[in-house]
Amino acid sequence: MDAWSAAKRSEVMARIRSRDTKPELIVRSLLHRCGVRFSLRRRGLPGTPDIVLPRYKTVVFVHGCFWHRHARCRLASEPKSHRAFWQAKFEANVARDRRNRRALTKAGWRVIVLWECEVVRDPLAAVQRVMGAIRPSGGPIDYSSLPDRRRVLQAAETRLQWNLRGIITNP
Repeated sequence: MDAWSAAKRSEVMARIRSRDTKPELIVRSLLHRCGVRFSLRRRGLPGTPDIVLPRYKTVVFVHGCFWHRHARCRLASEPKSHRAFWQAKFEANVARDRRNRRALTKAGWRVIVLWECEVVRDPLAAVQRVMGAIRPSGGPIDYSSLPDRRRVLQAAETRLQWNLRGIITNP
């Protein structure tokens, strides 16, 4: 039995964003600070990637752990009601993600998947994964100009009015 009425559940589900999510905005902000220029959601590409780095022939998906079923993640919980519906929905999402990654790889694109939990837990490490994949093999990247994790999350909370207080207390 659902704790909310059908109307309230519908309202809550309708407010879930599919783009410009908090983790996606954090990654975009840090990539921009690193001097990386990108485009967003290029529709001609399979899966409409969240971030497209055409110069490096690389795409970045920032997946929500719940919707894309991040393995062994506490955010990928199982709904208690309508289990058959949710199981089919999640299986279709995962299969679609797999097809899109294959199609992009076949077309010569490098695909990077960042998970919501890893971006929120350590945004700099997530961006370092992207930077490590696209950097020229000539030398290391200077991350000293980037703020530490606490300052990144505080800026996100201040500028974008996010409630990240529980995350900031564990640097």
